[in-house]
Amino acid sequence: MTAIVGINAYHGDAAAALVVDGRLVAAMEEERVTRVKHWAGFPRHALRACLDVAGVAPDDIDGFAIGRNPRAHRWRKAAFALGHRPSLRLLVDRARNGRRVGDVAGAIADALGLARDRVRRRLSWVEHHPAHLASAFLASPFEEAAVCAIDGFGDFVSTSWARGRGSEIEPLGRVLFPHSLGLFYLAVTQHLGFPAYGDEYKVMGLAAYGAADFAPAMRKIVALGRGGRFALDLAYFRHWSDGVSMSWDGGEPTIGRVFTPVIDALLGPARRPDEPLEPRHEAIAASVQLVFEEAAFHVLRHVQAVTGLERLCLAGGCAMNSVANGKIRGATPFRHVFVQPAAGDDGTAIGAALHVSYGELDRPRAFAMEHGYWGPAFTDADIHGAIEAAGPALRGALVRVIDDRDALCDWTAERLAEGGVVGWFQGRMEWGARALGNRSILADPRRADMRQIINARIKRREPFRPFAPAVLEEALDEYFEGAAPDAFMMHVYPVRPDKRAIIPAVVHVDGSGRLQTVSRRANPLFWQLLRAWEKRAGVPVLLNTSFNESEPIVNTPAQALDCFLRTGMDAIVLGRTAIWRRPAATARNASP
Repeated sequence: MTAIVGINAYHGDAAAALVVDGRLVAAMEEERVTRVKHWAGFPRHALRACLDVAGVAPDDIDGFAIGRNPRAHRWRKAAFALGHRPSLRLLVDRARNGRRVGDVAGAIADALGLARDRVRRRLSWVEHHPAHLASAFLASPFEEAAVCAIDGFGDFVSTSWARGRGSEIEPLGRVLFPHSLGLFYLAVTQHLGFPAYGDEYKVMGLAAYGAADFAPAMRKIVALGRGGRFALDLAYFRHWSDGVSMSWDGGEPTIGRVFTPVIDALLGPARRPDEPLEPRHEAIAASVQLVFEEAAFHVLRHVQAVTGLERLCLAGGCAMNSVANGKIRGATPFRHVFVQPAAGDDGTAIGAALHVSYGELDRPRAFAMEHGYWGPAFTDADIHGAIEAAGPALRGALVRVIDDRDALCDWTAERLAEGGVVGWFQGRMEWGARALGNRSILADPRRADMRQIINARIKRREPFRPFAPAVLEEALDEYFEGAAPDAFMMHVYPVRPDKRAIIPAVVHVDGSGRLQTVSRRANPLFWQLLRAWEKRAGVPVLLNTSFNESEPIVNTPAQALDCFLRTGMDAIVLGRTAIWRRPAATARNASP
């Protein structure tokens, strides 16, 4: 047995992964334990959880792979500093983070009770973008494919592309600091009054409400060049000169303002977070989405031209832009697109481990990611213990243990048909930002008001944000246009016009939906629930949103119960145990 641990540390979405004999066996983000979204720092809890899931002892680990390499591009970094004279604050901030990363062997040793020298001898530094590329291609089902990573920055690189074949990845090109499509999207996100780390997805949702009136102006910010390259007009940005404050020490990551006042002259005054959204803001969101897509597809068309391949593996934070992902097959010659569910920096934990397992250990490919369930699972005893601990908070609720899976799915489908919102907690926790049917909140997509109900009563979030449809894989073409199966909810496609009025709760204002196809082989129980729902409601689609409320997705039964009890959910199914707040006689009859 050869066990390789991969780690994303001292950056947003700290995470750990474990690869055994070339196969991923466990992966988890640290936020699921700390309960702080996008938690940055060292993922000690996630690291221990991965070993526990796999039954691997610390002494059995053969290698540790870090998805960073502070030594990468040192001369380029030095040349940039000499040529542009960035602020002392910027240099000090980067040096401080580099020291933490440099001592990651000590953090691993402390977390696992190992000698530091033993860890250092087994430590591999995998440059950030090669880790991204590996996370995409080496987890894909493709024997050969083009590979591309687009993000903010990592080890001085913002965009890279390569050709993957077998277990090898051949670098072909890259774009270096300070030019970045991720920074472009971040700057406009902040200008729109969304300052939190990871808020770009809000702009992606808001974009559907506006017309891209500011696109001509925004094209002044990003210039497209030959060979798939691009360049930012740096007058609009601070990240390269003044220094942008960043916090990666443990806790919620923060990034200071990256845009300069010059952008206000182009787009109008920046919105404060407490100000209402106006049509101008919707138009800005639509414009940044359009210009980002133009630039990303410019890169991808070049990648396809130099590789001559029809298969694409995509990674990096920008690969989380599911709206753009859904357009790739129409806007480029690529016909098949693979994006694994943690395409952002958490995915570098998987990428670093696979890079070492296949590259440094020179083994043939033995793995393709067909599902996203790589976190911990919990026993009936764990669930019953959490219910007992909840005690008086569950007084008045109906609690049933339903051993038969058919009966469990029928019971849940009945609650959904009555208009109930149901927490669904099953099996191993999902890896990545999307709930894929094991840590999900489910509801009836036929109700036009269900989106408002969940936003107001449970999620307590901006009303413009859409919910995703989980659809039986067999019914994909019946409900979506031009779509390909996607188990990871990483692509947005148009819902067929004749189906939009049937499932309005999961259709965005532009007629699209962020698709999750559910197959019997990847998640048999969730597939069975969808079949039970289809028999009762006549549609093979459920509204599926993450099991959380202003927090990371729940991991444990206790966290799920806590979320259930403090929100307006009507029922929760934890394994075989079903809990319902109200008897059938008082449930609202809300079927359409």
